[in-house]
Amino acid sequence: MRSVLKVVTYPIRTVIFVGTLIELSLRPAYRPIVRAMMELQMFAAMERWIGSLPRLAILILFAVPFAIAEPMKVAAVVMIAEGRLALGTTILILSYLVTFLIVERIYHAGHNKLLTYRWFAWAMKYVRIARAYFDFAAATAVRAARSVWAWFFEPPA
Repeated sequence: MRSVLKVVTYPIRTVIFVGTLIELSLRPAYRPIVRAMMELQMFAAMERWIGSLPRLAILILFAVPFAIAEPMKVAAVVMIAEGRLALGTTILILSYLVTFLIVERIYHAGHNKLLTYRWFAWAMKYVRIARAYFDFAAATAVRAARSVWAWFFEPPA
């Protein structure tokens, strides 16, 4: 039974893995923007309000922009593949901004209530696993790059 469940959930875990890879690669670019916006009182008040809502309302607030932004990313990639580079890139950037600035903030404000849904907690477990894997892989890659750099460019001790 466990192996059947693993096979059935493989596509879901793959989507989470790939999405996390993209998000982690873009994180350094958007973090300063998010920090600057969170310093505004309007956003702090909005997060407090979202946190006070019932869990179903938070889920709906979370799901609507997510359900719009994620398909737009796919559409943007298709546009880029068809040669409409400027439009596709613009839509891709805007859809990532929606994800990072709206969806992520809603999740941050209501994650305790969202995690009371078992299926949501299950999905977030795999997001945490993927992030831990990429954090480890990134640290390993940085160490390897420094080692190669030292081997080529630093004089022997």
